[in-house]
Amino acid sequence: MILKNSFTKYVLIICIFLQSYESSFAQEGDQILDGIGETDLIARYVFDGDLKDWSRNNLHASTYSENVEFEADERFGKVLSMTGKKGENLILPSEILSNVESLSISAWVYLRSDKSGQYLLDFSTNGKSYFAAYPVGVEGDSNFKINIEDHKGNSKSISGDSVPLNKWVHLVFVYDIPSKAFKTYVDSKLIKETPELKNELLRIFSSENLKNLTISLGGSATPEAESLDALLHDVRFYRVPLANRQVASIYFNAFRDVNQNIAHSKKVEDDLPDYPEDEAKLYNVFLSNVEDIKVETEVGSLPRLPSHVKGSYVDDLNGPLVRVIWPAPKDNELVSKVGLYTVKGKVPGTDFEPVATVSVKAKTNSSPPQQKLELFKLHQINLEEDQTGQKTKFIENRDKFLLTLAETDPNSFLYMFRHAFDQPQPENAVPLGVWDSQETKLRGHATGHYLTAIAQAYASTGYDEVLQQNFLDKMDYMVNVLYDLSKLSGNKVNGKGNEDPVLVPKGPGKSDFDSDLSDEGIRSDYWNWGKGYISAYPPDQFIMLEKGATYGGQKNQIWAPYYTLHKILAGLIDIYKVSGNEKALEIAKGMGEWVYTRLDALPQETLIKMWNTYIAGEFGGMNETMATLYEITQDPRFLKGAQLFDNIQMFFGDAEYSHGLAKNVDTFRGLHANQHIPQVVGSLEMYRVSAKDEYFRVADNYWFKAVNDYMYSIGGVAGARNPANAECFIAEPATLYENGFSSGGQNETCATYNMLKLTGNLFLFEQRGELMDYFERGLYNHILASVAEDSPANTYHVPLRPGSIKHFGNAKMTGFTCCNGTSIESNTKLQQSIYYKSIEENAVYVNLFIPSTLDWEERNIKIKQATSFPKEDKTQLLVEGEGEFVLHLRVPSWARKGYHVSINGKEIQLDVKPGSYIAISRFWEDGDKVDLRMPFDFYLDPVMDQPNIASLFYGPILLAAQESDARKEWRKISFDKKDIGKSIKGNPAELTFTIDGVEFKPFYDTYGRHSVYLDVSLN
Repeated sequence: MILKNSFTKYVLIICIFLQSYESSFAQEGDQILDGIGETDLIARYVFDGDLKDWSRNNLHASTYSENVEFEADERFGKVLSMTGKKGENLILPSEILSNVESLSISAWVYLRSDKSGQYLLDFSTNGKSYFAAYPVGVEGDSNFKINIEDHKGNSKSISGDSVPLNKWVHLVFVYDIPSKAFKTYVDSKLIKETPELKNELLRIFSSENLKNLTISLGGSATPEAESLDALLHDVRFYRVPLANRQVASIYFNAFRDVNQNIAHSKKVEDDLPDYPEDEAKLYNVFLSNVEDIKVETEVGSLPRLPSHVKGSYVDDLNGPLVRVIWPAPKDNELVSKVGLYTVKGKVPGTDFEPVATVSVKAKTNSSPPQQKLELFKLHQINLEEDQTGQKTKFIENRDKFLLTLAETDPNSFLYMFRHAFDQPQPENAVPLGVWDSQETKLRGHATGHYLTAIAQAYASTGYDEVLQQNFLDKMDYMVNVLYDLSKLSGNKVNGKGNEDPVLVPKGPGKSDFDSDLSDEGIRSDYWNWGKGYISAYPPDQFIMLEKGATYGGQKNQIWAPYYTLHKILAGLIDIYKVSGNEKALEIAKGMGEWVYTRLDALPQETLIKMWNTYIAGEFGGMNETMATLYEITQDPRFLKGAQLFDNIQMFFGDAEYSHGLAKNVDTFRGLHANQHIPQVVGSLEMYRVSAKDEYFRVADNYWFKAVNDYMYSIGGVAGARNPANAECFIAEPATLYENGFSSGGQNETCATYNMLKLTGNLFLFEQRGELMDYFERGLYNHILASVAEDSPANTYHVPLRPGSIKHFGNAKMTGFTCCNGTSIESNTKLQQSIYYKSIEENAVYVNLFIPSTLDWEERNIKIKQATSFPKEDKTQLLVEGEGEFVLHLRVPSWARKGYHVSINGKEIQLDVKPGSYIAISRFWEDGDKVDLRMPFDFYLDPVMDQPNIASLFYGPILLAAQESDARKEWRKISFDKKDIGKSIKGNPAELTFTIDGVEFKPFYDTYGRHSVYLDVSLN
């Protein structure tokens, strides 16, 4: 067969491409729409009978018109009908344009009139239009036209062929801000590309402009403007520039009725620079040798191969350890018997293939370590000002959150609980928005975060009685309302009701269980929900999950019911722990019993399927919470309930426990990161309460792999463009450049929150320096960096491509995403991990160098840490009280230029190794002073599979280039190979530097455009 024209050939290629997806439907739901990740989608209006946003962002459309008309259509079913009447246009939330690095708009349009001047889209402020799209032109010109004008009056018109009448046409507009290119597509074909479109649209995206911006669909905010006479279907807004293949996927999938389920598709064509695979970069250019290694393991468990090994460099260069990328088996067949085998690694860009000789030995009876340390209570550690009397970034962020939390109304966080139980709302109660809006299936999740945050705030504010009482009152009020609601569940009304969680019937008048939360559709027969039930929605979503429901916005779909429940139960337990509120514990126990009863009735294969269903089966840390309930109550049902949350497929490979993370097999590649990290946190808690070795190995093996093979320089571990979902781990370990750096952003802040939680908990068992090295990295360079300059607004995803900008949300705590939720937790416990103590109360670990006071009340000893770290490279510890104990001091891995310790002015000689701890045991007297000095230096943190793409650090602090504009290319920097600091100028006391005239600042002090990664060469 000969293809006679390029378009026919193009269609065939696209069809073949789409057919290749058929065997890769690994996950279900709305998370991947036409091969494009959900995190790239801002809003989607299907218009199949309502004006709702089908995305999870709840950016619903509205209209000034009293009646919105829909009509039946042979092609798409029910569609929106716009008749051209003035003032009939739809109004879209201005939030559509916030948090975008670029903008793509996709719409199906069926024009019924050739009248000129009809608006398809209009972005305007105070009557001034900044962007207007006219499908049949203006002023008698029938050509399709787009007008763009900036705030200074500079304008640009883009024209194309007129849009055909009386047929469905797919229109796509793409504005790629970094490249300043504007593209227009009609029916998947690129019909117009305008390169180097200056910054006319950038004004639209400014926060100042968004306050007054009106986005009109099918008309304009100007009353006399012409409205659209057309049918509309499936209008979408994306925060990224759609590529040609993505546009084609949307178009052709509409004909094939394929919109989702393509979770593991290959990454689309991308604009990241390609580098020859055989071209050595950075320090690898100077390599002369890479050492082979020997490791041991036991039968059944894959060896832990070091990510960096020793190498030699030419010209006596003192280069770093060499990054080696080892094969990552998907099972443990290689270690099925005693013996030797070898593995070849690769060093990117070189011919070096270091060999690891693995000795597989018989199984031993050795067990993982037992817990040796425990946390101090939050009230025992207080943050202090630095040596100059200035508030640290920790105090600044803490106070932003505490003061805003103090102003919140608990009734907003209880609103959807009262709605679910059909109870009256207090006067002036206002519901939360975003993911807690009425018809959002995750509603109630923020309430759980809030419970934990106010518990931590109460425990941390002993320095302010009024503030502390505020949080105590909030805790009591929240618990009392939730307690009363929980007592309604399963409590008979007029002699009718159901106490058994397993026997929850369908809702009154319903033919099946559903997730309809509208006033018209929600069930309110709480007497049938089973004893102890509490959530912000009826129990249907839990039951639907058992029956195979997937994640999505439809009434037969769900959104992570156990995730929401985990937040609620964890918050109640936290309140019980800090205040002894017995009602809080009773609510948690009641729901724990409800959960155990339902799950215990299910076969294992159903549980395995549930916990491996994308997002629908996300359960947060339910295993952790149920294990904690067991520890508190010693009720064996809760321990068994915790085990029912074992993610057997990831933890143990299969129902026979043949491999999995417990045996060091990487089973989480390509999976949703924050769905699975809390499960690993729970696994460690399961080890603590059950002493089953495999649970520790799951957590420990996961941590090693995540930090070494998936971590970005800020400490985040997710952000894939393959699979096409920024919330996922990359498809293969140690391929961050090949498969990471999602254009939609990466490094979900709540994933790093959970990584820090896991890291801190692992340290209780093993006091490895690498754990606190990671903790410090993630705390300073992601958690601190996730908060806005002047409010507690915080980030969801943190973009790390060149010239990116952090976007902050939820400044007034009125509408939460998952990351907004964990942020109120992170910033009310910033002091938690500065110090740990031994269980025997005879040792203290100093982990972080933050101005603070430790009140070791059990020993009647205080330790005051005075420092301006990281604006200075030293700290002083002052002991108040006396007694014999061991002081363990962290020696950071970055302290390569020395580590000096003095006691009462006299320097002591110690065998110091970066990345470890030193122990000083003595009888400490009142007034003893310990001075530490650890000189900073500059160093690079390269991407594992593309080492010239690297971040610049000064000590523990990530330095970001301050950019004026969005960029397409990595910023190029050249350093001296023997001393990269030679070309860096600046003031270490202020942590501000310049390189080639470009300013570099700590990422946590960066609020404009930034480049965290650089294209580095050495000379």
